[in-house]
Amino acid sequence: MIDYLQRFAVCSVLIPVAAMVLIAASPLPRQDIGEDQRRVARAVKPAEDFSTAEPHESMSGGAGTNVKDDSRKAFSHPSANISFEAREDFYLGEALFAKLWVSAPSSTQASDGLGPLFNARACSTCHIRNGRGLAPDGKGNEGTQVLQLVNRHSGLPASDKAHPDPNYGTQLQSSAIQGHLAEVKSNTTYVEQPFVLADGTTHMLRQPIIELTELNYGPLASSTTLSPRLAPPMIGLGLVEKIAAHDLQGLADPDDMDGDGISGRIAWASDRETGERRPGLFGWKATQPTVRSQSAAALSNDMGLSSAPFTDHAGDCSQNQTACRSAPHGAQPRLGAHEVPETLLDLLTYFSSNVAVPVRRDVSDPRVLRGKALFYASGCTACHNPKFVTRRGPQSDPNGFQLIWPYSDFLLHDMGAALADPGGEDDQLAREWRTPPLWGIGLTITVSGHENLLHDGRARNVTEAILWHGGEALSSRDAFAALNKEDRAALERFVRSL
Repeated sequence: MIDYLQRFAVCSVLIPVAAMVLIAASPLPRQDIGEDQRRVARAVKPAEDFSTAEPHESMSGGAGTNVKDDSRKAFSHPSANISFEAREDFYLGEALFAKLWVSAPSSTQASDGLGPLFNARACSTCHIRNGRGLAPDGKGNEGTQVLQLVNRHSGLPASDKAHPDPNYGTQLQSSAIQGHLAEVKSNTTYVEQPFVLADGTTHMLRQPIIELTELNYGPLASSTTLSPRLAPPMIGLGLVEKIAAHDLQGLADPDDMDGDGISGRIAWASDRETGERRPGLFGWKATQPTVRSQSAAALSNDMGLSSAPFTDHAGDCSQNQTACRSAPHGAQPRLGAHEVPETLLDLLTYFSSNVAVPVRRDVSDPRVLRGKALFYASGCTACHNPKFVTRRGPQSDPNGFQLIWPYSDFLLHDMGAALADPGGEDDQLAREWRTPPLWGIGLTITVSGHENLLHDGRARNVTEAILWHGGEALSSRDAFAALNKEDRAALERFVRSL
């Protein structure tokens, strides 16, 4: 079968797609593809004509795009280009994603090992219908947020293992198995502040205030602070992993050498199993380089389950939590050394790598095209890079050599003091966040029943999310705030079409 981009070359189609940094602009030619394929990739250029949709623009996930369903199950389909035989692995992985784990020892030995401390019993608890997590409502419902622990002095998330809290580890777990105490109970309220746009329109922006009503294992260290995290959507993760480091390096400008005020940088990370140095692509701080490592990190930190990348059966229990560390674990010698054996981790990774991105909607609508032009003119594409051509992989790899439109550069950017981890308003690392991809954002309400955006869900819609932008994105936010009502609606309509 001729793959997705080869079809473009065969048809002699020049693809005027809207990538802000070209493969051709990177320092050296990509080595994963041949010269003919490089010519196709070099045809990926910034959009110049906003009067009509670009060729193939609606296929956000390349040949794997879900083109059939924009219902509440829009994020629940396998990539359209995986083989019939591979779908069995996808659906087995999906079953594991929804599986409820139990504490050890248990008669269900393939499902025990939960905790002892945990935030959820299943992956799907936080990734509702493979969509976003649920933010606290400020009225006692704490949603599905996780309280990340951050070292205030270094600006590093505790999940980097550089400075875990001595009593609580890398994050706070709100649940525990029988016989153990959960680490925390919390209550989130919101303080609202007005943001007045150039035309006098006022939007109320809410900032979360977290109160810890119980801390059951002693105080937090003086250098530890809290930062809420919501689960992001599961779509397109395997495509993201296939973005070439070469292309990310072409986008990065950590010292702002071009003087445009944008200084995105790659968050380099080591693969826990191979030691290979790779770009961090997953997590709000881009701490994990692969879908496999991100999945294993969530199993460990959120459910207390060990696997090959994260071998500690006690999960996120700190060394001071002796009862937690001495509790029975669920590793079965006949199944392997870990609570999540290799076969199960492979299936879970395959599922997580192949959840299809939904097709774009209304790409030719004049208002959407107007909004796209304003999105570009406001400078949003400096971080929300529209597209990539993924790395060439084995012929059976559905994510290889695909033209994709994630609208992200997957780099860390300073987003300003207002969005910084609490206590780190003056610290670069605390202010930096990975640019989240925008594909599928317009279906958030349909899939998840809400539109909680940003890392902690404080933004209740697209407009609020934009108005929280600061730091490197301040000029883009101000450009949006200066638009008239009609143009703001057009830009938002474009974003919701993604």
